[in-house]
Amino acid sequence: MDILSQLFAGLSLGSVLLLAALGLALTFGQMGVINMAHGEFMMAGAYTAFVVQGVVSGAGVSLLVALPLGFVVGGLLGLLLEATLIHRMYARPLDTLLVTWGVALVLQQVARDVFGAPNVDVSAPTWLSGAVEIGGLALPRTRLFILGLAVACVVALTLLLRATPLGRRIRAVVQNRDLAESSGISSRTTDRITFFLGSGLAGIAGVALTLLGSVGPTLGTSYIVDAFLVVVAGGIGQIKGTVVAALSLGMMQAFFEYSTTASVAKVLVFVAVVAFLQVRPQGLVSARTRSLA
Repeated sequence: MDILSQLFAGLSLGSVLLLAALGLALTFGQMGVINMAHGEFMMAGAYTAFVVQGVVSGAGVSLLVALPLGFVVGGLLGLLLEATLIHRMYARPLDTLLVTWGVALVLQQVARDVFGAPNVDVSAPTWLSGAVEIGGLALPRTRLFILGLAVACVVALTLLLRATPLGRRIRAVVQNRDLAESSGISSRTTDRITFFLGSGLAGIAGVALTLLGSVGPTLGTSYIVDAFLVVVAGGIGQIKGTVVAALSLGMMQAFFEYSTTASVAKVLVFVAVVAFLQVRPQGLVSARTRSLA
């Protein structure tokens, strides 16, 4: 029973990491932009849920309203960042790191000025209270909801990239920008849409995180490093690798925490990822290309 409990804990933690990293799989993996403000887009989505809770009566309804609104708020912030700063730095990834780090600090201060420094709470809907009993194992409904949300986001993103004209344009621009432009594809429009989608997924992740704890200006800081680890370990720009890496790291951390402490578990996971990248620097899944070399 303890093993099953830890398996579910790892699965639920992996689903949280997956939600946090899925947007980065687009903005960092697909576009090569090191966006350190991704965590603040998650924070914006979380505060969106807090604002919606004060406007919409009924916690159950407010969560359903906050999810699409969080996507829009996070997406618009990402679109604004791309249109004002990022589009000038696509060939300079280290510059994007420094610039977005500064943007992250500014967004944190804006959150403190608007909502105050103390953390705020978002009430979980009544239909997510309690746990589901399966063979004597109690599975919290909030964790099950986040797991289902992560699966839905992965399926939607995969279908978007593989089965729609927009997805084909995104993949074309990522693989060969010059050839895509010569084929009539607007790379500027595609870049903005991609950044909007990746940042919007961060907003959805922020709304989901309100089910696990309070919301504060530094909410995103707790997840940004883990999200980058997931994307790098899974393979740059590979959605399949991101899914496998998120679940694997979640399982590892859950079992490490069972025998040690949370702090030691994070260190052990980080060491394991670094060791893995020494053996396989391209990550779990690498892009397939045709080359004569």
